[in-house]
Amino acid sequence: MAKKASSFRNGAAPAKAKPSPKSVATIRTPLTQDPHAVRDTREKVLEVAIGREVRAFRKKLGITVADLAAATDISLGMLSKIENGITSPSLTTLQALSRALGVPVTAFFRRFEEERSAVFVKAGEGLDVERRGTRAGHQYNLLGHIGSNTSGVVVEPYLITLTEDSDVFPTFQHEGMEFLYMLEGEVVYRHGSNLYPMKPGDSLFFDADAPHGPEVLTVLPMRYLSIICYRQSSAG
Repeated sequence: MAKKASSFRNGAAPAKAKPSPKSVATIRTPLTQDPHAVRDTREKVLEVAIGREVRAFRKKLGITVADLAAATDISLGMLSKIENGITSPSLTTLQALSRALGVPVTAFFRRFEEERSAVFVKAGEGLDVERRGTRAGHQYNLLGHIGSNTSGVVVEPYLITLTEDSDVFPTFQHEGMEFLYMLEGEVVYRHGSNLYPMKPGDSLFFDADAPHGPEVLTVLPMRYLSIICYRQSSAG
């Protein structure tokens, strides 16, 4: 049975919850990525993989196809065919492209050869880890982890459990973005100067660089998902 709790920071009564004016309903920026889209099935073809890499490296340098043609002495038509995966470039052509783009020849095969990882965790088999809130009685169960990957982003999904033995924690603050989803219990969660009363089914998505954390443990036990995302260069 859910148990009412009255854990307040520094023993003071909680401030009245002041929800942020921002919500999903007020988002103005169009979301352009289709979550159900699939890549070209021909990406497994070596020519297509090479073409994608050539185009990506060229765009990263901010040069046009004509610029690359002039630097490699390869015709515009041939470069277009290479970037679109229509033709298979010779080793001599790949060497010329690698010199012009400043990358090793092996870089053109990255997308073709790279493994895509997946982590499957059965119920109850996540890894218990220690984080800053552990000493306050917060239990962190890591549900999966993939280090170096093609996205350049590290994602840490946690199942966090708080019980009557848990206490609030002053604040967390770290790089990246964080998403919370309440599964059980109730909490008043702080992000910056705003307080959010959260019940099962509620979610909170925020910039984790602002101070944040549980402000009031309203109903215990409490469980919620915490998904933290940050650049690979920020890992550790």
